[in-house]
Formats: sequence, C-alpha cells, structure tokens
Amino acid sequence: MKLATLDDGTRDGTLIIVHRNHGTAVSARDIAPTMQAALDTWAETAPKLTARFDALMAGDAATVAEAFEVDVDKLRAPLPRAYQWIDGSAYLNHVRLVRRARGAEMPESFLTDPLVYQGGSDTLLGSTSDIVHATTDWGIDFEAELAVVTDDVPYRTAASDALGHIKLVMLLNDVSLRGLIPSELKKGFGFLVSKPPTAFAPFAVTPDELGDSFRDGRVHLDVECHWNGEWFGNPNAGREMQFGFHELLAHVSQTRPLGAGTILGSGTISNEQRDNGSCCVAEKRMIEKIETGEFITPFMQFGDTVHIEVKKDGASVFGAISQKVVEGNIPTPGGR
Repeated sequence: MKLATLDDGTRDGTLIIVHRNHGTAVSARDIAPTMQAALDTWAETAPKLTARFDALMAGDAATVAEAFEVDVDKLRAPLPRAYQWIDGSAYLNHVRLVRRARGAEMPESFLTDPLVYQGGSDTLLGSTSDIVHATTDWGIDFEAELAVVTDDVPYRTAASDALGHIKLVMLLNDVSLRGLIPSELKKGFGFLVSKPPTAFAPFAVTPDELGDSFRDGRVHLDVECHWNGEWFGNPNAGREMQFGFHELLAHVSQTRPLGAGTILGSGTISNEQRDNGSCCVAEKRMIEKIETGEFITPFMQFGDTVHIEVKKDGASVFGAISQKVVEGNIPTPGGR
C-alpha cells in the first residue's frame, strides 16, 4: 500500500491512498483524516486502507470514479510534522570517512553501539520544496536516507519484536549545514542549528510493497542521487547497514516507549565501493581529502538541484525528491 498527504491548506493535510503507478489516488479522509490519525489507530485503520488500495489497484468502478490525478507539487511530506524524528548513522563507511578526513579512528564501540540523535520534527518538507537559506556560507549539503515510521513501540522492545512495529518506509533528504556542524558538536550537546528542515519523498509505503527487498530490517535497494542533473551516486542501502531498523528501534526504546508516528532514519547511505558514488557532498569531499590532501568539491550553491530516488524493477518506489537551493527565509510553520 502507498499513502501520501495532500495539501489542503491545513497544517497536517489530508491522507490519500495512491495507485502503485503514482498516477491516481483516492481520499482516505473517511477512514483517517491524516497520516498521524491512521498511525494512532493503525490496527483498526490499516485493513480499511488496504481494502481501498486493493480496490484502486483492481480498477473497482466505484473506487476509480472517486480517483483523481496525483500532482506531487500538491503533496506534503507524508507526515508534515511528527511527534518524534530520530536519525541514526548506521552506515559505518560514512562514519569512518568522516573521522579519517580529520585524522581520527572510529572507536570499536561503534560496531555494537548505534549512533542516534533526536532532530526537529515540527516542520517536515515535501518532495519538491525548495532548500531555502539566507546564505550558502553554512555549507549546504544533501543527505539521502531511508526511514521507517512506527506505531506505538513499548519500552524495552527487543529487536526480534521491533519489526512488527514498522508500519511505513520513506525516503528522505536530511539537509545538513556542514559549516555549522563542527562548532556545534564541540559543545558536546548534539545537532540542532546545523540541521534545518528535512524533506521527504511523496509516498510512504508499507513494507510489503518492497517485497523481498525488505529483509533483515534493511532495504536492499540502490538509492540514486543526481546533483545538478549529473549522476552523483547509487549506493545500496542494505548490505552495509551495520544496524537494521529493528536493531535501531531496540536501541532507542531501551529507556523509553516510542509514540505512534515516530520516524527513525538510517543515516547517510554509504558503500565502501567507491564506484557506487555517494549520497552526500561531504563524503565526496572526505574522499578527496584522503586521496589528495585537499577538499575540491564545493558544497551546494544557490540554483543547485538535487534528485533522489529509489527504484525496484525499474519503477519508482517512493516517488522522487527533487529540490532546488534558493536564497531566502524558511517559511514559518503553517505558512509553508
């Protein structure tokens, strides 16, 4: 099943059910008015949503009569705001490169103890929203990631039980301001100002949409990134993910329960094989620094574009993220 949020002028939008080809959709408002409402009562709403999705796919006359064409420019992030957004760093090749570029080794503990931080979730952007900032001096960078969305996850949920709490999978661009990160991390209190609003691909999918590509708590598909229309990378999201989503959920729930609608990110997708390219500019710069002693590639500038997409058997899974960097001020929540 594929779900999305239609911009209806309200903060949280309207939940819609999307055809697998992304061409048409039907409203789900009578089942659950918003994505969060659906997640709050998933055991009750999921069967109804699935039945309507199946009817849409089957060409049921009554359902098709209610269908409308999908315009991704009119879609919000699947969850326009969330109660909780937790991001991990499960690709240790990325971590190793970051540390090598500054002459440091990765601690052995990172092999067994996941890295996570809690980010801002009050403003989550749609797939075609501009990356708006007042200056490029902050070092604007894209980061392609995958994420899962949960129902209510109990305190101290075991990894073996955590997969059952994953209800949706999403694709995202976790924009970073690289120039602000070092001084912020030196304070020893985590990211905040260096992590502006995150953008999401338009369609959230249930794990069964991924078939056997979703296994071991990992999405075994390539993530394609293009910068200014040029190929930048297509690393595989599954094989080098040190901790599966179920293991990350077990880690973050060891001291707290997680509320329905929690978004948990994978961290920047990264492969050791250099031919696979990268999912962020910083990683390319790290490789340049290691190989030549210099950073060569600049961070994003005004007018730059980024395109991020995941395909399975040639078909787009989540729809595409297509953003442009523009000069300005980020709209306040509600004004978008």
